Amino acid sequence: MDWNSIYINTAQALFNPVTIAFALAALGLAIHFGFVGLLNFGIAGFMAVGGYGYAISALSFGFPWWASMLTAIAASILFALVLGLPTLQLRGDYLAIVTIASAEIVRLLLVSQAFNSVTGSADGLTGFADDFRSVNPFPEGDYGFGPWSYTENQFWILIVGLIILILSLFVVWRLVNSPWGRVIKGIREDEDAVRALGKNVFGYKLQALMVGGVIAGLGGVIYVLPSSANPMTFITSLTFFVWTALLLGGAATVFGPLLGALIFWVLQAFLGSLLPALAEVGALGAFSSSQAGALRFVIIGILLILIVVFRPQGLVGDKRELTFVR
Repeated sequence: MDWNSIYINTAQALFNPVTIAFALAALGLAIHFGFVGLLNFGIAGFMAVGGYGYAISALSFGFPWWASMLTAIAASILFALVLGLPTLQLRGDYLAIVTIASAEIVRLLLVSQAFNSVTGSADGLTGFADDFRSVNPFPEGDYGFGPWSYTENQFWILIVGLIILILSLFVVWRLVNSPWGRVIKGIREDEDAVRALGKNVFGYKLQALMVGGVIAGLGGVIYVLPSSANPMTFITSLTFFVWTALLLGGAATVFGPLLGALIFWVLQAFLGSLLPALAEVGALGAFSSSQAGALRFVIIGILLILIVVFRPQGLVGDKRELTFVR
């Protein structure tokens, strides 16, 4: 087996725009589920709205990169309003069903031929990152060291993604430790008690949905910037991957989503390289390389079940923060 290749593929997952995008999406989901208790299974929809908001504004309207970024934020807020206004009165599994359906509606609209000139339908959109790359301050060349090697454009996306992630972590940390944060955590524990204290529970839920949606939408922007915006990347399994990252790190934490995203993608990369290599040398019996690669989802699923059973608060979470799950 080529252990050097396995090591390089695994190490690259530590500093990767996809990992950053998942960390942002998981952080947004932490606002929804971990701090408010909203069962949002439509986080892929927020990522799609953010990513396509950026791409469409750049290609169809010729917006500069910063205006496209603001458009992605505005689109995420609008989606949160459209989703939240009629549904936030629902609780538990009813809200979960509505949110997962809303994400699928977004994906089907992007695939529809009716909007082909704007969304690119199943082919998606490319070429929307040209203006973003034009302001790249790094000269042409390779950057990084060891297994972490990037072109100037890849490095630029990585730096911008890290800046957005750090700013998002700071904003969420400040919010959840403010009076606003104490209210939303009270809603998570007992919204009837918070309502009895005169707080507008619906208003706080809607605000939290918008805040988390904007962060997830920015994750969608970082997700599509390296290559293209394609509706087939925003499928339901993307939502479950984000949930896995969130639960691994800790749902009711600020830095848990970042840790969970790192662990999830490092584990994905490691198993995705190791298992096919084992199959090639016959260590997995009758499994072919492609079949062995798919086994990583089974292994990660088993690990997630074990974490939920034995450590439901995640790796860095506090069990007292999860009383609302019982």
